[in-house]
Amino acid sequence: MSVYKRGRLYWYEFVWRVERIRQPTKQTNKRVAEQMEAAHKTALAKGEVGIRDRARIPTLRQFEDRFVKAIETDCSDKPSTIEFYKAKLRYLLDYEPLARCRLSSIDEALVDAFKQHRRNQTSRRGKRLSVASVNRELATLRRLLWLAQKWKVIDRVPKIKMLRGEHERDFVLSFEHEKLYLEMAPGSLRDPAILMLDEGLRVRETRLLEWPDVHLTPAPGARFGYLAIRAENAKNAKKRNLPLTARAVEMLKQRGLAKQGYVFTRSDGRPLYQTWLNQQHSKLRDTLKLPEDFVPHSFRHTYATRLGEGGADAFTIMKLMGHSTVLVSQRYVHPTPESMEKAVESMAALNPNVSRSDVPTKSTTITKFSRDVKKLSN
Repeated sequence: MSVYKRGRLYWYEFVWRVERIRQPTKQTNKRVAEQMEAAHKTALAKGEVGIRDRARIPTLRQFEDRFVKAIETDCSDKPSTIEFYKAKLRYLLDYEPLARCRLSSIDEALVDAFKQHRRNQTSRRGKRLSVASVNRELATLRRLLWLAQKWKVIDRVPKIKMLRGEHERDFVLSFEHEKLYLEMAPGSLRDPAILMLDEGLRVRETRLLEWPDVHLTPAPGARFGYLAIRAENAKNAKKRNLPLTARAVEMLKQRGLAKQGYVFTRSDGRPLYQTWLNQQHSKLRDTLKLPEDFVPHSFRHTYATRLGEGGADAFTIMKLMGHSTVLVSQRYVHPTPESMEKAVESMAALNPNVSRSDVPTKSTTITKFSRDVKKLSN
């Protein structure tokens, strides 16, 4: 291929002793780029620049163990994350052209071929594989190649573009549909749903909740009982305590308090299968003719949305939800004109240099705010 252009800049590419060399020149002048390529070839011929033996560059399958060990070390406190990467890596290795390819030879064309291959496959439910599923596999491949570059196994990581059209499931359950759902759901489905709705638990946290982590008696100085979410069950390996609502307390009492064991179990005492919960939920959802975006995780999303509508700030939502950063929590906070005015009014009231008569009242500020909004819209 020799010298070629990518965007505004030139690259060069050639094969030296069965090893493909590809380098950016950072030049917009083709002649200069050709001179740089020639200089690189001369240096190789003189032995002034070393080059890796091709046999030492592993294939994707050969690199599997090293990548998995790195993930297990970096995410030792996040078992669900480790399982996530292992599962996605299996799909990458199932595509033979990618599995047997050396890491240095994985390029944009091969990645695109993998995308097309996966998009033509179906899920276990017989539906076309979702964009989100393929994108998670691409993200796994990208992380693997970044590590390979970091460890100087390869020189370059190909540009991996995510598929477009990934749909975010942001369904929020209305109070009307919540009532119908809980009335029609069997106890084995209704009770976990109540806990996710009222406490914002993830599905995994709900399934693995144990009775020793249920505290119906308030802690000293508190008004409500609480659930203690263990770090090993949380997505971000962060433990947190969640105040219990009256409805959650009543549900837990009806289930019969125990000293040990899981709160929600199968007949043999082990935690519920997530697939079972998903199947039962899907059946009821279809009966109620609710959209497919309504998945078990929607209960948690509904909880966060209601917190934001109730006036909770982003940092409070972050603590209750167990988010990794406040940026994730901010999506649930939508300041209204009234809440912004109340904040400014409270701030002004703290200033001893301002007389009370100078502090605008709620009615005057709302009128002024509305007038300013109209001016801006016009």
